[in-house]
Amino acid sequence: MNEVAQGALELPAAQVSLWGLFWQAHFVVKAVMIGLVVASVWVWAIVIDKTILFARTRRQMDRFEQAFWSGESLEDLYRTLSARPNHSMAALFVAAMREWKRTYEGGARSLMGLTQRIEKVMNVTIAREVERLERRLLVLATVGSAGPFIGLFGTVWGIMTSFQAIAASKSTSLAVVAPGIAEALFATAMGLVAAIPATIFYNKFANEVNKQAQRLESFADEFSAILSRQVDEKM
Repeated sequence: MNEVAQGALELPAAQVSLWGLFWQAHFVVKAVMIGLVVASVWVWAIVIDKTILFARTRRQMDRFEQAFWSGESLEDLYRTLSARPNHSMAALFVAAMREWKRTYEGGARSLMGLTQRIEKVMNVTIAREVERLERRLLVLATVGSAGPFIGLFGTVWGIMTSFQAIAASKSTSLAVVAPGIAEALFATAMGLVAAIPATIFYNKFANEVNKQAQRLESFADEFSAILSRQVDEKM
């Protein structure tokens, strides 16, 4: 720590910049800053990925609903969709239709329980889709909650550096105290820079997941009612 204090004494005024503060910081504070920078980059990568994912999912839902309610035969729509990987409402529809066709093509003598099986299949598909939408949101929540505390750790260490500089110089001059204080505040700022966007976008994406899950559940209820009526007609 004496070397840190001596370094603070020798820090020229011209080097009191963001890069200078980082370069002159103690290795512990440097590790905190690097970790926060990595976390911030990771947060923004997730934000971009989730923004694209949710926009694409909304478009897929809109296109599927337009095709589903256009009057096209369910069999034709199933053949079209089952030939390729699906997500969102299309995956829900394909899973339900697959269970429906498995019952009829298997030569089942009774349709009792078919509606319940279809509902279970759709519930499992909804859970899988929600899990896909929520993937990596925990990272945003973790950075949003832990980022300020990690920055605070760097702040505490920077204050300790300032006191070491004061003790080594036996002076409370601003030139002695300022580098350590600036270093401490820089660590706090980086913690907030990482945490604030993470918290904002976590809340935004969590709300978006809820909206899309509600759309899936609404479609599942409507489609289940349609299939239930057909089952009643065939019994």
